[in-house]
Amino acid sequence: MQYAQLGRTGLKVSRICLGTMNFGPLTGEADSFAIMDRALDEGINFFDTANVYGVRNWDDYTDKGNTERIVGNWFAQGGGRREKTVIATKLFGEMSAWPNDGKLSALNIRRACDASLARMQTDYIDIYQMHHVDRLTPWDEIWEAMEVLRMQGKILYVGSSNFAGWHIAQGQEAANRRGQLGLVSEQSIYNLLQRTVELEVLPACEFYGLGVIPWSPLHSGLLGGALRKMADGGAVRALTGRAKESFDKARPALEQWESFCAERGEDPADTAIAWLLTRPAVTSPIVGPRTMHHLEGALRALEITLDDSALARIDEIFPGPGGTAPEAYAW
Repeated sequence: MQYAQLGRTGLKVSRICLGTMNFGPLTGEADSFAIMDRALDEGINFFDTANVYGVRNWDDYTDKGNTERIVGNWFAQGGGRREKTVIATKLFGEMSAWPNDGKLSALNIRRACDASLARMQTDYIDIYQMHHVDRLTPWDEIWEAMEVLRMQGKILYVGSSNFAGWHIAQGQEAANRRGQLGLVSEQSIYNLLQRTVELEVLPACEFYGLGVIPWSPLHSGLLGGALRKMADGGAVRALTGRAKESFDKARPALEQWESFCAERGEDPADTAIAWLLTRPAVTSPIVGPRTMHHLEGALRALEITLDDSALARIDEIFPGPGGTAPEAYAW
């Protein structure tokens, strides 16, 4: 396994992050345990989850928290599982319809942290991530609440997720004024079909020293050989969710992509993850396996080398926004 510092911190994390969102709604507890055990055996020490994970329908509060409970039951088996794992979880989403059971008020930060600790059967969270920006809560309130948690030993680091570049700057400058460490990571959607973060999010992360943790590296499966699977009559996750809307538009590029990967003798999914590992500021793409086979494929990405010629060809297939802002759209 390869490891990297998370942003400007001294924390070392594996270059593949195990995403757990499928644990519960799509993968049962026993299979989830097996996947997490295999991940540790392969040297993956970085796991990502969220307090809202565990449901198929986001408007149903019944099973929210179930994924954290599965992770907690796995930790409870002992054997150094908790000690070997850098666990990142998130708060922001509503855990019930009752007021103050979501967002980033000081009240919810306190309650959500305690609830996650209880579900995961641990006394601290390595990286506590804000799942979205809260435009209604002052940064001083957020940072004061996070600092209290750090002083209590309940969290070690704070990260963001789905922030715009200026939100990262705003949050980090507020932390700097308070003399706090502030953000150490940003978790954004980032893949060959969705490269918007290259405009301002990645530059902001590089400037402030945040590690980037890309989610949806295969864009709901579109980049994982979707056309080949369809031709073979297999079930394709790519035709659900956000990817369904972009499938027809992306088809010409996907045809070129799958041909490119076939010429190299590599799996499209593994190559898509390997490409992310070449990107500036990227620390660990999140791989969310439903099966052991998916995890094994992701590990292959660490062995793939993409030279300048290959990267140039990929840019031709998936041009991206044209660089960083403002040069990408202005003289």
